Amino acid sequence: MDSILQPLVFDRKKLSDKKLLDLYKSLLLPRKIEEKMLILLRQGKISKWFSGWGQEAISIGVVNALPEEEFILPMHRNLGIFTGRKIPLERLFAQFQGKHSGFTKGRDRSFHFGSIAHHLVGMISHLGPQLAIADGIALATKLSQQKKVTLVFSGDGASSEGDFHEGLNLAAVWKLPVIFVIEHNGYGLSTPSAEQYAFRNFTDKGLGYGMEAIRIQGNNVLEVYHTIKSLAADIRKNPRPVLVEAITFRMRGHEEASGTKYVPKRLMNQWAKLDPVENYERYLEESGVLDEKEKERINKKVKTAISDGLELAFAEQPISPNLETELADVYAPFFQEVIFPSENGPKSEKRLVDAISDGLRQSMEKYPNLILMGQDIGEYGGVFKITDGFKTQFGADRVRNTPLCESAIIGAGLGLSINGYKAMVEMQFADFVTMGFNQIVNNLAKIHYRWGQNADVVIRMPTGAGMAAGPFHSQSTEAWFFHTPGLKIVYPSNPYDAKGLLNAAIEDPNPYLYFEHKGMYRSISTEIPDEYYTLEIGKAALARKGYQVSIVTYGMGVHWAQNAVEELGISADILDMRTLLPWDKESVKATVEKTGKVIFLQEDCLTGGIGAEICAWISEHCFEYLDAPVMRVGSLDTAVPFAKGLEEQFLPSARFKAKLAELLEY
Repeated sequence: MDSILQPLVFDRKKLSDKKLLDLYKSLLLPRKIEEKMLILLRQGKISKWFSGWGQEAISIGVVNALPEEEFILPMHRNLGIFTGRKIPLERLFAQFQGKHSGFTKGRDRSFHFGSIAHHLVGMISHLGPQLAIADGIALATKLSQQKKVTLVFSGDGASSEGDFHEGLNLAAVWKLPVIFVIEHNGYGLSTPSAEQYAFRNFTDKGLGYGMEAIRIQGNNVLEVYHTIKSLAADIRKNPRPVLVEAITFRMRGHEEASGTKYVPKRLMNQWAKLDPVENYERYLEESGVLDEKEKERINKKVKTAISDGLELAFAEQPISPNLETELADVYAPFFQEVIFPSENGPKSEKRLVDAISDGLRQSMEKYPNLILMGQDIGEYGGVFKITDGFKTQFGADRVRNTPLCESAIIGAGLGLSINGYKAMVEMQFADFVTMGFNQIVNNLAKIHYRWGQNADVVIRMPTGAGMAAGPFHSQSTEAWFFHTPGLKIVYPSNPYDAKGLLNAAIEDPNPYLYFEHKGMYRSISTEIPDEYYTLEIGKAALARKGYQVSIVTYGMGVHWAQNAVEELGISADILDMRTLLPWDKESVKATVEKTGKVIFLQEDCLTGGIGAEICAWISEHCFEYLDAPVMRVGSLDTAVPFAKGLEEQFLPSARFKAKLAELLEY
C-alpha cells in the first residue's frame, strides 16, 4: 500500500492534447455532479446518495478505453461509467429522483438499472451476482465470434461473497473475455479490508483461478486508461478473463448518512493528496495542455449541462401510479400462439423422461441461439440422461458442462439473454437451486419490471419424493418461488404435457421454472405426437370429469387423486393445474361452481404451500358455490425422510383418501 500512496505520476504515452482534454472533461463531469448532489441531499431534494468521490479515475479510464458497443457492468460508485456512455443527464437525474422518464420508471433507485442502448447493465444490491451476468454476456460474444470484451466491477467488500468466486471460476474455466475490475478502496461500508479477507492484494487470487491479475493505481486516470485499453485489445485476440485490482480510496461514506468517522484521519489525509481530479488537472496545467481560460470554459460548460439536466428532471411531475401498467410490466410482452400437433401426425409411446428430452431436442433445433448449461449434461447426458446424445448432435458450445456453481450458471443464463440468446439451465436436483436462489428471485424475476430487460431463461428442476433419496434430493421447492412476481412456473403430470409445456416455456422470453417429478420419469408413459407442439401457459386441464367433488392438484398429485377416486368409487373432477404461476383462476372457479366441494392436494409440505393460496382464493371468490369447507392435504411439516416407512408416512397419499371421504360426507 505504501507504494500506492506515492505521488501520482502521469504518462501520456502517445495521447494527443485533445485526448488528454477529453479525459479531463470526462473526469470533471461526475465530480461536479457529486458536488451538486451533495447540496441537493442537504436540501432534501434527493433521498440518498452513494458517493464515488475519490474513485472517479477508475470509471473514466475504463469507459474511455472501451468502445461503446462493449458491455460494462458498473456498481454504485461508477457514476462516470454512465456519464461516459453519454446517458442524457436529464434522464439520469430523473432516475435519481424516481421520475417516470428515469430508466426504472420510479421502481428502483440510483444505478440499479441498465440500458442496452448504452451497453450497460446495472447492479442489484446483492453486488456479487453481477459477475456471472458478465460471464453470460461474454459467452454470447464468444459464441457469436464478435471479438468483444465485457467488463464488470466489484468492490473489495463484495469479493467475500460466493458469487465472486463462482463468477471468476466460471470465466476462467470457459476462457471468457471478461475483465474483472476490483475497486479496492479499503472498506466494505465500515469494515476494513483486514476484517474482510486475510490476503493483502487481490492479485494474489489470480493464480488460484488460473488467470492473470494486474494491480494498478486507481486514482491515475491515464494508468487506468492505458491498462484497460491495452488489455482489452489483447483479450479480443486471445479470449480469456483477467483480474484488475485498482487501488483507490472512498473519500466519503458508504452512503452519505453513514459518514466516515470510522476511517483514521491519517488515511484520509494521505489519500486526499492523491485526489484523481485535482492531480490530473494539475498535470495538464503543468504540461501546458490546460490553461486557466480553457479550464474556466470547460467548468462552465459542465455546470451548465448539469443545471439544464436538473431543471428538466425537476420539472417533470411525480409519477401518477397506473395499476394496469404496473402489473403489465412484471413480464416481458409476449403473445403465445399455441402450436397444435397435426391431427393425424405420427405418434410414439414415450415416458415422461423421453418426452422432456424430445421437447428439449426439438427446441434446440428450432432455436439455434438456445444454449443448454448444467452439471454433467454433456457426454454423461445428465444424471437422468435427458440430454444423452445432445453434445454429439449440437456441439460442446451449445451443450455445456458446468462447474458446481448454480448461482453463476443461472446468472450466466441471464447474461446470455441480455446479449440475444436463450438459455436452459438444468438443476441436477431441484434441491440444489438454493445455491442460485438469489439470482432467480432478485435478478431473473425482477429485471423486466425494474428496467425492461427480459430474462429468457428456463430452469429445469428434477423434483419430488418417493425414491428414498432423503432430505436433500426429494424436496418440493415450487412454493419457494410461487410467491415471487416475475417468474412463471410449470409442473407437468404426464408426457404429453411435459413436452408441450417445455416447448412453450422455451419459446416465451420470460423466466421459467420447469418442475419434472423424478418418480414419474420412467413410471408413466403414453402415446404423444412426434412433432413439435406447445401447450397454453396458464391453462389448467381436467384430468378427469365428475360431479361429486373437485380435486385441484398438480404433478404426482394427479396420479394420487386418480387412484383415490377409483378406490373410493366416486365421481370427481380432477383439475391438473399444470401452470402454477400464473395459475388458472377461471378453471378453478368453474369446477367449484360445478361440484360445490373442493379439496387441494399437494406433495409439498402443507404449511405455506401453493394449496393455501388457492384455497384462500376459493373461499374469498367462490364462497356462494360451496357446500362444504375448502380442504387441503399435503406432506408432513418435516424434512423429507430417507427410510421407506418414514417417507410413506411423510407423503400425503394415504391421508388424502381419508380427507376426501370426510369431504364427501358433507
